This record gives sequence, C-alpha cells and structure tokens, in this order.
Amino acid sequence: MALRIGELFSLFLLINLEEALQALPLEFAPEDEGITYNEVEQLLSLNRAARQGEDTPASISESQLNIADKLEVPKEVKNWPVEDLILGQVTGVAVNSAQQPVIFHRAERVWDGLTFNSTNYYLQAHLGPIKDPTILTLDPHNGSVIGKWGADKFYLPHGLTIDRHDNLWITDVGMHQAFKFKPGEQQPTLIFGELLVPGSDVKHLCKPTSIAVATTGEIFIADGYCNSRILKYNAAGGLLKIIPNPSDVILLQVPHSLALIETMDRLCIADRESMRVVCPRAGLYSLKGKKDNPLTIQQPDMGRLFAVAAKGRLIYAVNGPTNQLLPVQGLTLDPESESVIDHWAPEEGFNNPHDIAVNANGSALYVVEIGPNKVWKFELVPPKK
Repeated sequence: MALRIGELFSLFLLINLEEALQALPLEFAPEDEGITYNEVEQLLSLNRAARQGEDTPASISESQLNIADKLEVPKEVKNWPVEDLILGQVTGVAVNSAQQPVIFHRAERVWDGLTFNSTNYYLQAHLGPIKDPTILTLDPHNGSVIGKWGADKFYLPHGLTIDRHDNLWITDVGMHQAFKFKPGEQQPTLIFGELLVPGSDVKHLCKPTSIAVATTGEIFIADGYCNSRILKYNAAGGLLKIIPNPSDVILLQVPHSLALIETMDRLCIADRESMRVVCPRAGLYSLKGKKDNPLTIQQPDMGRLFAVAAKGRLIYAVNGPTNQLLPVQGLTLDPESESVIDHWAPEEGFNNPHDIAVNANGSALYVVEIGPNKVWKFELVPPKK
C-alpha cells in the first residue's frame, strides 16, 4: 500500500532528525551536562532559521481524524491585549477561579550564559530580588493589568500554578526554591529547597521548573534543569515519592512543565530534551498493586516540548525552537491513544513559547513567550463542519 504524503514526510524526519540534532549548537544540551544554556538568544536565532522552512505536514490516522472532528480548536483572539504590556521574559501563566490570567515575568532580569556558574549557583544573587512586581493579573476581556505584586521577592522567576483554592505555587530557578502562597498573602506558607543553594538531595532543589497540585492536595514539583526528577509531596509538604525511582522505566531529561489528568490518574510531563510528553501514574488513588507503563506521546514533528496544560482527558502543549526542520507551534495531544491530534499557532507564528494554561471552564487558553516577551489568548471553539 502506498504511503500517504504525511507518512512519507514523517519517515523523512525520522531518518534526518539525528543528523539535524547533531548540528545544534552546544547551548541546546541539557544543563545537567554542564554546558551553558542560553534561554533566549540561541532560541531566537534558531527559530529565525526554522521559520524560513516549510511547515511540517501532520501524519495522523483515520481514528485520530475522528477524534479531531470533535475537538475544540484554539482560535487566536486578535488585538489582545488591547494595549502593550511592559514585560520581561514571561515564563509562567495560570488562570484563577475568576477566569483571570495571571502571569509571572522576570522584569529586567534575563537568563543568559552568565546567569549561572558550572555548579548551578546563581551569579546575580548580589543584585537581590527583582524590585518590580513580577506577578500580574490581567483582565480576561482586554488583557489590561488589574492587579500586581511580587516586588522584592523573586530572583529569576520560572513556573506558576494556581490551584482550585486560588493558592499560587511558584518556582524560582535562581533561588532554587518552590513556594506556596495563599490568596492575598505576601509570605509563603510552604517553602521547598534552600535559598540560593542548589542540590540533589531531598532537602534541596536545583532550578525547579513547574508545579502541579491535585484536588486531593498532593503536590508535584518538577526539579527540572539539574536533577531531572519529579518530587511528590503530601499537602503538608512531606515527601512521598521521587519520580523516576530505580524501578521506573522512564528517564527524564529536563522535565519543564507538569499537568495532571486526575480522571486518568496521570501526571503528564513535558520532557523537554527527550522531545516528548510522558504520563506516568500519579498515584492519587489505589490501583490495587497494579503497575503499568507510562503513556508516551512522541512523534517526529513534536520538537522540544516546553509546556503542557490539561483540559478533560486531553493535553494542550507548546514546543520551542528545536531544529530547522520543525516549526514552533501548539499541539493538541491525546494521551490515551498516545498521539498528536492537532497542530495550531497564531497567524504570525510563535517564537519562543514558555508556558501554557487553560481556564477552569475550558473556554480559553493562554500562551506566554520569553522572546519577544508576550502573552497570547486563544478561544477554544468547535471545529467548522
């Protein structure tokens, strides 16, 4: 049987992907290999080259097409926000119970080749915390700033999560810490890691990236850039488990973002340098001793996955610049079939997406970028018949 065009293209990518990746500059290697990672300049230069090429056709099966027929498609909201926001590198986005997007940005700070030394210590600690507000609440209708805080608290922002009680969960890669803030409070009620001290034991973090919180109260922290592990805690901050453990079949390379699908008891991880989303059991309820393999979504056109967000039993994701063959785009993933079922992007295209969030009622999603520093809003709409 003759291969379809999309299948031929996927075969071409598989054959050429290893050669293309070997041509990447050293800055794209994981940080735990001791090679400097420049989070903006190198990505920008690579993406400019990538966008000169052609879009990658999707190769999907007939069953995946049937799923796609029922999907809500991300549709860019034009002229949102209505006014220019003064932002630094926007690294995190979440949505509160009032359906308001909340963003986490670095103001004047940047992450470049001079930010950390070879042992992961933050070289700008002498500057103290960022003096400007780093957490901004936006009006979902026009994108204007309706609230801000976080001045003089954070050194190098990264991840932001808001749970169902409107608690804010924050990671700071410069501080090597993660925090829980109750609504309206300025001091954290939980602190993970030691201030400005990287480490790999159970009392330390090293450039943590993301947090997911279950309705049962369990906490998952992606201890991402150096340790490439997930730490699972109870609601009081007591360590329950480290993922992967020696018996697990997965090996993570920079777990950059987390999303929980509680109805499936799955923790979905943007395993960035492995260029996949992997969803091991979250362990939120008993499986009577049953152990099974993680669900894995990995296809030739996915690239380096930077962020994931769950809606129902689906995952919305964004990749980042990977190589000259792959476009920077959003992807809709079906963990159950372990497949990519949709590709999407704004009309002018993404540059360097860093995080993604879906609001609680599932009507909109938001994507933030680290260069240019930008916030996108998409409506989730039924497909055209």
